[in-house]
Amino acid sequence: MVSVRILYASEHHSTQEIASRIGRRLRTHGHRVEVRALDPGGPWLHQADALVMGSAVHDGAWLPRAEAAVRGRAEQLREQPVWMFSVGMSAALPKPLRLLADRAEQPRITALVDVVRPREHQRFSGVIRREHLDRKGAVLFRLLGCRYGDHRDWAAVEAWADDIAGQLNELPAHGSPR
Repeated sequence: MVSVRILYASEHHSTQEIASRIGRRLRTHGHRVEVRALDPGGPWLHQADALVMGSAVHDGAWLPRAEAAVRGRAEQLREQPVWMFSVGMSAALPKPLRLLADRAEQPRITALVDVVRPREHQRFSGVIRREHLDRKGAVLFRLLGCRYGDHRDWAAVEAWADDIAGQLNELPAHGSPR
């Protein structure tokens, strides 16, 4: 059994719910899991055997508090097993744009992943509702032919959590999340 801390930065709760689902799935594999919002100033390093970190993506980047927290502790993050996930909106796009978006690099996220060097970085789609966008964003969203709704692929989230669980089984257990 390994202790895992799952940290997330969420604007509209979609990323939080993905983090919680990952946590529940890891628990079914027998791991001790704590899921909490990412507090940039909080004591969250070296209090678990492994970290899973995720953020909502706005304008091609993690939320500022999440990006700042990760960049500020990148050196320490490289010293322990870390998995990262980003929650964007590619599934809301019409199919031709979705295919482009799924292959596209997001430079700020790529740079953040390169700094941490996690075992893996996974991209998921989240939830988007009209009230999440300002007027200009809603007009652009409509012009692009995007779809509002819950675009989370729970089977993909759980499969990724299962993959993490398999890798965690190979780690030595030390402590528990505090």
